[in-house]
Amino acid sequence: MFNEELIAAKVAARNAGKILIKYFKSEDNKVKMKGINNPVTVADKEADKYLYDFLMGEFPYDGWLSEETVDTQERLNKNRVWIVDPLDGTKEFILGIPHFSVSIAMVYDGHPVVGVIYNPVTDEMFSCQKGKGVYLNGQKVNASQTTNLSNASITVSRSEVKRNEWEPYRNNFKSIHPIGSVAYKLALISSGNYDIFTTIAPKNEWDICAGNCLVSEAGGVLKTINNKKIIYNQKKTLVTDTIIATNSVLFERVSDLLF
Repeated sequence: MFNEELIAAKVAARNAGKILIKYFKSEDNKVKMKGINNPVTVADKEADKYLYDFLMGEFPYDGWLSEETVDTQERLNKNRVWIVDPLDGTKEFILGIPHFSVSIAMVYDGHPVVGVIYNPVTDEMFSCQKGKGVYLNGQKVNASQTTNLSNASITVSRSEVKRNEWEPYRNNFKSIHPIGSVAYKLALISSGNYDIFTTIAPKNEWDICAGNCLVSEAGGVLKTINNKKIIYNQKKTLVTDTIIATNSVLFERVSDLLF
């Protein structure tokens, strides 16, 4: 049903990835600060402009929400909206760490129906459309079926690990893996590379929307800790509750542990 949109999103993600690679570890990648601890680069802006021009050129009647585009209320009147982060993991990108990605989702009536996350350094393309499963570079993948916390690996924010926020839970999991990009972490959950993703800090819709689509299509769940699914294209784009992505059994165990 959304095959054209999926094809366009994959093309867009790969080309935006080429823009990011052009600036990765380059002196041309000028950095500015949008706010405290919130950098933006030339690469963010150039990739964002490309994505907007390409996707809005293909689907001119759809709405648009991106981290790097000034938001307008116009999207709230649309039932089809693209939700995009042209460079998720900007801090890692600046530091030369290959944990960043292009994240592209399309939502229909508030629910993600297309999700594409692309890491251009590792050349990993995670993609899905509603009802068709998840593919990593053309191979079908699935979320983990692990059910015991003590056997489960969890991937969390590098900054949360630096602040020792996961130290009290060190013995509850088999392993704790710090990775920068939220979108990339969610993609790795959808492919079964890790069993659980959790973020304590608030996240915007563009951080998690494509990853939500991937995790759901891979047989997992992404919900807030109080067991609520996230509806997208909201006036306020920030999700403030702790978010968990895993399979349905581990979701209950993680939420009980953290609540």
